[in-house]
Amino acid sequence: MTSADSQGGLFISGGGETYRNPTEVKMSQIVLPCHANHCGELSVGQLLKWMDSTACLSAERHAGCSCVTASVDDIYFEHTIGVGQVVNIKAKVNRAFNSSMEVGIVVTCEDLYQDLQWKVCQAYATFVARGSDMGKVQLKPVSLQTQEEQLEHSIASERRRMRLIHADIMTDLLSSWQTGEPPQGRMRQVSVGLSGVSVQWPTQCVCFAVDAFQEPEDAVAAERTRVESVELVLPPHANHHVNTFGGQIMAWMVNVATIAASRLCNAHPTLRAIDMFHFRGPSQVGDRVVLKAIVNNTFKNSMEVGVCAEAYCGNEPLRHINSAFMMFEVLDQEKKLRKLPRIRPEPVDGKRRYQEAIARKKIRLDRRYITSCKQTEVPLSVPWDPSNQVYLSYNNVSALKMLTARNNWVLNTEKNQVNLYTLEENQVLCFRVETTVDVPAGRVFLLLSDLSRRPDWDSHYKHCELINQVDEDDGIYHVITPSVNRSNKVQDFILLASRRRPCDPGDPYVVALRSVTLPTHPPAEDYTRGEVFCAGFSIWEESDGSTKVSYYNQASAGVLPYISTDIAGLSSTFYRTFCSCKKFLKDNKDGYSGGPEFAQGVSGPHAYVSL
Repeated sequence: MTSADSQGGLFISGGGETYRNPTEVKMSQIVLPCHANHCGELSVGQLLKWMDSTACLSAERHAGCSCVTASVDDIYFEHTIGVGQVVNIKAKVNRAFNSSMEVGIVVTCEDLYQDLQWKVCQAYATFVARGSDMGKVQLKPVSLQTQEEQLEHSIASERRRMRLIHADIMTDLLSSWQTGEPPQGRMRQVSVGLSGVSVQWPTQCVCFAVDAFQEPEDAVAAERTRVESVELVLPPHANHHVNTFGGQIMAWMVNVATIAASRLCNAHPTLRAIDMFHFRGPSQVGDRVVLKAIVNNTFKNSMEVGVCAEAYCGNEPLRHINSAFMMFEVLDQEKKLRKLPRIRPEPVDGKRRYQEAIARKKIRLDRRYITSCKQTEVPLSVPWDPSNQVYLSYNNVSALKMLTARNNWVLNTEKNQVNLYTLEENQVLCFRVETTVDVPAGRVFLLLSDLSRRPDWDSHYKHCELINQVDEDDGIYHVITPSVNRSNKVQDFILLASRRRPCDPGDPYVVALRSVTLPTHPPAEDYTRGEVFCAGFSIWEESDGSTKVSYYNQASAGVLPYISTDIAGLSSTFYRTFCSCKKFLKDNKDGYSGGPEFAQGVSGPHAYVSL
């Protein structure tokens, strides 16, 4: 028997011993006047320095050597922190890859006098381990003991996938404006297995906003907000490598960005978000760091400030250290959002920055509301377009991984090694069907990934057609199922299928499914449109020739009629379906001729699936 303390990250073993994640590092700081801004609130720059230091210590604890900050994902600041309050920062390594690792950071605020605590922000940082000879280090895997650790470890590969294609998303969206064509959703193939209200900004609307831009009379010249400042890197700013702390660079960048934002609105702005950014190179003690900031665009109640950090020493040319984009808001005396003046961009570069800011806002909304919010708040079917594909794919796979990570499944029925489990929580019914087959895992993944073959073994799939080959890992299918109601109308689904191969040995193969909506395939009178919130396969290799196959489904109204009699014990449809699946897998164990989507890129059991 074990139990976990979700607040403190403690894990009590059956022997009464207290377990704490060995990479976990905590920092608590009381906010003093020297840490605060003019409003008596903790400076975000100071907070970022503390966050970076805590995360670095966690990374070094796991790596056993020094580490440097490589990137930080989006940060959204939910609350400010006042003088006299306590900042609690907790960081732990979620997953180690080759020489890099993801560190999760959670910041809370504590009011000592009212005995209250609340969450301020959460962030994910990537650190790279450096050996004594400045070479890369092969990191050991993270030890996983709790359900939370296993879940974060699993989803970390999805977040890494998004980081690696982040630049491609921006390139596609901007190129679509120049050509007038919708973005192609180009995704380079990477060797990793990568909830909320869905906020949609159709690409056509974004393009119209740019093309129809008319400069208002009261627009503020962007040049007026430009800031340039220089900092000398001293020993207190550096780590034990004599490299400038990433948190110190971020703090300097926040400082100049705040000045630029203040020049636009003639008031004191509040930093609400920082976009995902990457450190391009190091700076050392003795370097001069040049920081430049300018307001790129305004959006009624918020503004984007672009910041660039460059370094030089002596007469050498400037080296690009980092670029970041920060979102500010301005509050009035009643703590309500102030409307901000429009910006008048400079010709050429200013216009480019103006347009890129619009693209980043669209990407920011997709990334925040599709990938970051609670799964229970996501609408069943989310509109799909190429520009939000990567975030829908992330949400699709992450939702399935969260479902598979639950440990409170209840065995409902068991028949000839086919087990049916159920999980009821928050008025949501989930089910899982599980069996073992004597077929290699890679072959099982290849067979079950091809949804066009599913009617061969699943009577619930009357017809399945690939209607959009999105990229190497994702495709959209039109599925038709038999009638389950008195109207005798057949039911159809528009499903996004996302495939993932194992990122590391011991990881499962994943085939995740969820409903999306497509303008080209609206609901038809002849069909009843059904919805799938979260479903798919988790495929585990138990040995060279044996594989555990688990099918999960978070039941929606459209799915319940198919499963209610099985769960009640009145029928055994799932047993027959899974027996048919096992036969299908065994019959195709040695030879399989996949559909057209598998014509390329497949060689052997560990090949990438090409939709």
